[in-house]
Amino acid sequence: MSYDEGRGPPPGVPLAMIERRAFLASAAALSFAATARGVGAQGDDGEFSRSVVLDRARKLAAEPFKAPPALPAALTALSAGDYASIRFRDGRRFFIDPPTGFAVDLVHPGFIYTVPVEIYLIAAGQAQAVAYDPELYTFGNVAPPAPDALPGGFAGFRVLSALNQPDVLVPFASFAGASYFQAISKDQVFGTSARGLAIGTGEAQGEEFPFFRAHWIEPPAGDRIVVHSLLDGQSATGAYRFTLRPGDVTQIDVEATIFARDEITHLGLAPLTSMFLFDAKDRGEHDDYRLAVHDADGLAMWNGSDERLWRPLHAPRLLQISAFSDTSPRGFGLIQREKRFEAYEDLTSMFHRKPSVWIEPIGAWGKGHIVLVEIPSNDEVHDNIVAYWRPASPVPAGSEVSLTYRLTWGWDVPDLGGLLRVVRTLSGSGPDGRRRFIVDFAGDASSPIRASAVQVSAQANPGSLVNAVITENPEVGGLRLQFDLDADGAEQVEMRVDLRSGDRPISETWVYRWSS
Repeated sequence: MSYDEGRGPPPGVPLAMIERRAFLASAAALSFAATARGVGAQGDDGEFSRSVVLDRARKLAAEPFKAPPALPAALTALSAGDYASIRFRDGRRFFIDPPTGFAVDLVHPGFIYTVPVEIYLIAAGQAQAVAYDPELYTFGNVAPPAPDALPGGFAGFRVLSALNQPDVLVPFASFAGASYFQAISKDQVFGTSARGLAIGTGEAQGEEFPFFRAHWIEPPAGDRIVVHSLLDGQSATGAYRFTLRPGDVTQIDVEATIFARDEITHLGLAPLTSMFLFDAKDRGEHDDYRLAVHDADGLAMWNGSDERLWRPLHAPRLLQISAFSDTSPRGFGLIQREKRFEAYEDLTSMFHRKPSVWIEPIGAWGKGHIVLVEIPSNDEVHDNIVAYWRPASPVPAGSEVSLTYRLTWGWDVPDLGGLLRVVRTLSGSGPDGRRRFIVDFAGDASSPIRASAVQVSAQANPGSLVNAVITENPEVGGLRLQFDLDADGAEQVEMRVDLRSGDRPISETWVYRWSS
């Protein structure tokens, strides 16, 4: 898979990489009234409603794609360290005078943030563009650019709130780099990212990276802040409305309308990207003091047939794509289910505090596939996991696609309705050249399930699963399943296991692709 940094960096390299290294830039703000001197001339000042973004996206889709202007070479040549020294001034935050419970700061262009983004503020139904001004930032050892050197604006923005402590504002969401955005809930650190749109992910001809050209930020209201965004790319444009609500769980509601410039044969809706390098079930060749390195350890799915699936992630030797056929899924997400510090032993990246991200479709999405792309990787700075919804039919040129969904950033998937959940997958050498697997299912400790009352349904294609043994596991308040894979000479095997009591499923369905 190739990545074009002109349209957007590869998954995980933009904000994820910097915030994974604990770069949370000092935020800064300014009241809306004080921005009058910073009003630019991007051309969309004036009366604002969502139709402004829809009309602009529809108009763009009818025109040939135009690449954004290039940044000055001095900014694109910045090292990660020099770029991290550019910080929004503490006294220049937006929406703090009068206090709203929120603040916004603007991400400076440079380093890998190469696409200029227009930023507008909304007040009383009117939009005003924020013009670039180097006085908004401190630059460390970097020479400040001239005020007129960046006519395109900024690289994105961050939203802050008193997420963890009263009166202490910290970033809980960020929009920077192509169409990437991230969020966290209380006491978490940044990890998995979402994107506005994915096109051609995993295809031999390379992936497109649509990007946000502009954001319109409404003043916070109560417990929420609303952002409107314009997406553009070679094959499609889009109008987005994001409603952000931070808290013990952070939710982002997304209303999107996609306009196809060209026919799109491989459209990825509600895409998520994350990083998985290794864990206890498969360390590969990693000689690392840490016991696991990943921002998510599984893909959880709740399909339209009311079945709950758990697919452990891994970093394959070759690119792997898995497609789970479905009709109107009830949800899916990239989940960080392992929450024990001792499973990682990492005090820098704090993997045990990474968010799980769950997508809940609002309305029927029809026929299609939940797609999981696993990309070979030897370095944790690259996100190598992608998950998204792919409609069954291509999107014709000139057509529109509308969808609404909710992103929840928290600690796990929504309640499983009493089902046992997979909390751990282990693997190692088994007898007679087979591969042994251990799967732990956690339950409600107050209502333990006896192993003698459980039946195992296990399938492999090709090959077979043999020597299945289930025992009670008091360490997780549930059950441990052990079995051996007889691959029968195959280099790749699809496996499926669930636990039942009579005809009733009592667990998530564990699905996994083993490769030699």
